[in-house]
Amino acid sequence: MAAEDTFINSGLTTLSAQEKLRTDGANELASAQPRNVGSMIWKVVSEPMLLLLFACGGIYLVLGDTHGAVVLVFFILIIVSISLFQEHKTERALEALRDLSSPRAIVIRDGTQQNIPSREVVCGDLLVLSEGDRIAADAILLSCMNMSVDESLLTGESLPVEKAVTDPAPLTMGQAGGEHMPFVFSGSLVVQGKGLARVMATGSRTAIGKIGQALASVQLEPTRVQTETDKVVKMIAAASLAVALLLTIFYGASRHDWLNGILVGITFAMALIPEELPVVLALFLGLGAWRIARQRVLTRRVPAIEMLGETTVLCVDKTGTLTQNKMAVARLFAQGSHYAIKPGHEQPQELAEEFHEVLEYAILASHRSPFDPMEVAIQEFGKSMLGQTEHLHDSWTLVDEYPLSKELLAMSRVWQSADHTHFVIASKGAPEAIADLCHLSTEQINALHKEVDLLAQQGLRVLGVAKARFSPETISLPEAENAGKKLPPIQHDFEFEFIGLIALADPIRAGVPAAIQDCQNAGIRVIMITGDYPATAQNIAQQCGFAAATGIMTGAELNAIDDAVLSERVKTSSIFCRVSPEQKLRLVNVLKKNGEIVAMTGDGVNDAPALKAAHIGIAMGKRGTDVARESAALVLLDDDFTAIVATIRSGRRIFDNLRKTIRFIIAVHIPVIGMSLIPVLAGWPLVLMPVHIMVLQLIIDPTCSLVFEAESEEPDVMRRPPRSVNASIFGTAVLRTGLLHGTALLLTVAGIYWSALQHYPDTGEARALAFTAMVIGNIGLIFIHRSVSSDIMHNLRLPNPALWWVVAIASVILLLALTVPVISALFHFGQPALSEVLISAATALLCICLIAAGKAYRYRQRRLY
Repeated sequence: MAAEDTFINSGLTTLSAQEKLRTDGANELASAQPRNVGSMIWKVVSEPMLLLLFACGGIYLVLGDTHGAVVLVFFILIIVSISLFQEHKTERALEALRDLSSPRAIVIRDGTQQNIPSREVVCGDLLVLSEGDRIAADAILLSCMNMSVDESLLTGESLPVEKAVTDPAPLTMGQAGGEHMPFVFSGSLVVQGKGLARVMATGSRTAIGKIGQALASVQLEPTRVQTETDKVVKMIAAASLAVALLLTIFYGASRHDWLNGILVGITFAMALIPEELPVVLALFLGLGAWRIARQRVLTRRVPAIEMLGETTVLCVDKTGTLTQNKMAVARLFAQGSHYAIKPGHEQPQELAEEFHEVLEYAILASHRSPFDPMEVAIQEFGKSMLGQTEHLHDSWTLVDEYPLSKELLAMSRVWQSADHTHFVIASKGAPEAIADLCHLSTEQINALHKEVDLLAQQGLRVLGVAKARFSPETISLPEAENAGKKLPPIQHDFEFEFIGLIALADPIRAGVPAAIQDCQNAGIRVIMITGDYPATAQNIAQQCGFAAATGIMTGAELNAIDDAVLSERVKTSSIFCRVSPEQKLRLVNVLKKNGEIVAMTGDGVNDAPALKAAHIGIAMGKRGTDVARESAALVLLDDDFTAIVATIRSGRRIFDNLRKTIRFIIAVHIPVIGMSLIPVLAGWPLVLMPVHIMVLQLIIDPTCSLVFEAESEEPDVMRRPPRSVNASIFGTAVLRTGLLHGTALLLTVAGIYWSALQHYPDTGEARALAFTAMVIGNIGLIFIHRSVSSDIMHNLRLPNPALWWVVAIASVILLLALTVPVISALFHFGQPALSEVLISAATALLCICLIAAGKAYRYRQRRLY
């Protein structure tokens, strides 16, 4: 075990690092690149709808209708432009996610530690490595302590290998694998210890780059809803093509006009195929992940967005998630006396002598450059109170450390005294673990528990502090690096003496009580999991707004019962304290067996199994380890509980808006399908041509992909129980509503067309009136389906800029088609009287009002019963 390197290196300068980055390129491997414009265009033009349009254009040319072909080409260009805009917007959202999900690395530059994206690491950088870090580049260790690395990505060996520093440090990289080597490799995982390493190779020049492996990256994988939708689209497409073929044969045989029969069949297929659905889903999920990222939550696995609305149990850490993770020393206990620190009050210049030792050894048991908030608080308080005393030991040499373990919740650090005659061991940790190390009597333990409970009831985090001395033999300074080999193998072999307690306060985050209330209103149980004492956990739970009768269990109780008993206890217990990471995994599995949909937070290496086992693993972005983030589906960039609740709200909004979209798609396709089919079967003149289908698509596509995606959540989105795990966006209620609304509009349009045929000998006037009613009806259906709970008048006032652009464009096209003779001819319209057009539009609006009234009545009935 190597000694800690006391050599302070300033690392590269920022300017030299930037120059190296320009020269050597980014520290990244070849991975899934963003699609270029050419691939996007190919994806769009190969869609079934556009292929059918090309076929229609060919038929128009065969029939000699050049104008019709030109109009179709014009609309093809518009549809391609809209589709490319949608694809580009989705791609931008995914690119933003890739940037957010880029791994991070801590380097020393300009003499300070900096947290930078791994892609910006360059040769010569000094990497600061800690437990749980994914190593950013190939490097050689300059110092390390108790360091073990998982190199299975390169070697295939599952067991981690120990690392050691060599003197002098090698000038070139060696091979992966092997014990006590100074080489660390890109993609490997630090499973224990810490170290400082100089980067030797980046990007494709690393060992992993040379063998062509790629690192994991955020990708938009097919979700359950996408898979379900793909099946529905394929089924409808097959049915529509079959019916279109039969319709072509029927028309050609009955009217002896096969070319127009083919045109009729293609028009029907265009009317029926819901080609919007795959695009809508990709856009909703992609933009949904992007919107969630704007709330400082990174979506690593898109299926998690679907499951957010199904979550029934939310398991969260206390420290840093419910609380601010801004520790401050609040109380000291030593020699039977208490010392209270009052926030906001000036502290005395000198600390009473009886408290010097507990603070002195708490500092010695902490890292000199701490990252842990508790150690930061101890260091800051210690320096302010002991700065003018002999109790700070900056000149002492760290020899070794005994890390925290699941067997003993305490850590000890071994220091060599200034005279090199003995070792001083400082230990801090859970009070019961420190009591165990000090071999306290039963009476002493009971007295200690009373003091701990007193502090814990105030919501304080309590640590015990102990000291020991060890003098195997006099050791000279040159032997300090090998001194650790002469130490006992475990902490229990030292003769520890109990010194006292140090208690720290960590206030809860401002929005937590309201967020927990939101969860309770939404039918989501919040379970707090902490390593703290029961009294501390209960105090924090009360501040957060947990129910007063909430059950509490300890890690010891968990170990004492089997899963069958735990499955019952977990139904009434919402606070679990003194819990180890392994017990988190057990809790998750038991909750899942109970039928719960579990979201779980975690930050450490040992939390990774629980994060993977949960339906939705949520890692901490600031204090979380790389392995925890890689195991999670979501990453909280600010470690804030309120962000989890906001994300659940967003997940529910996305699913709600998907259902609104499905209802709208069904409703607007019914009139198009009906008016393509009824005239053929009834022997009427045709109503819809491909050009009409295209105009309707200009309403439907942007509405589905842009308007409904941007709709805000329903007022009751967090006041209803979680969605069933088996819920489908094609549920019975969704299909029934869409069919009902669409059928009502179809009957209205068909009635208008039939009535117009009785009054106008020219089909063009009747076609214009029917198409006017259809466009007005489609616009009305948008407003009806914007909200499930609000009436149409309220929906008119809801903000959504994209909606009004769609309405304006559709209205302008309709107005031009009715009033400009050249455009009317392209639409095969006659020139109906203005009064007839207004009656047609009013009839469509009356239909929309009746649909809206029926919807409002059914919603009130559901609320009543």
